[in-house]
Amino acid sequence: MPRSCVLLLSGGLDSTTLLAHVTQQGYAVNALTFRYGQRHEMEIERARRIAEHYAVARHVVTEIDLRLFGGSALTGDEAVPKGRGAAAIAQGIPVTYVPARNTIFLSFALAWAEALGAFEIFIGVNALDYSGYPDCRPEYIRAFEALANLATRAAVERAGRFAIRAPLMDFGKRQIIELGRSLGVDYGMTLSCYDPALDGTACGACDACALRRRGFSEAGAVDPQVYAQ
Repeated sequence: MPRSCVLLLSGGLDSTTLLAHVTQQGYAVNALTFRYGQRHEMEIERARRIAEHYAVARHVVTEIDLRLFGGSALTGDEAVPKGRGAAAIAQGIPVTYVPARNTIFLSFALAWAEALGAFEIFIGVNALDYSGYPDCRPEYIRAFEALANLATRAAVERAGRFAIRAPLMDFGKRQIIELGRSLGVDYGMTLSCYDPALDGTACGACDACALRRRGFSEAGAVDPQVYAQ
């Protein structure tokens, strides 16, 4: 019987590669996607398509309106930064950071995992080619795992020990793309843009687009994502 896990699926490049990898490892995947008030809501439809393609055991789209709190260009009216070079992207925490987003997402994933009796939670964060988000670092993942094993009945009663898996943590975008291509991932299904058009066309200039485009270039591969520029 395959091991059951919960996997955070955004519809982007990283989480889709992660889903392909975990599926190839033989897990029964319970995929969790969030509609949290993000301006790039097109990714939710992409996540549905990707979950169906990989025949996940179950796919849940959870609604949380983080626009109530604001604090991010992804959930408010502040402009998404565009045209920034690699040095600027690597410096500081950008306005696209959503306050406590991964903590919120992982808390929901933990609740579902405990209800399912699944003790592995997968998240596609990486700390090399990323935008400086504090909740994408290895020390954060370790801290949340420790919390998960303090705060749940399943762990306290020793039914099992929760593990937060982030197998892409030490990968750059090039390595992630190379892994995905070796697994046959169709990146045309994915969307990485922070500010896409209503038809799903990527802006081509935000940090997410810049990192993705550089990753495909370094991998010597053609990016199937459609860009406005």
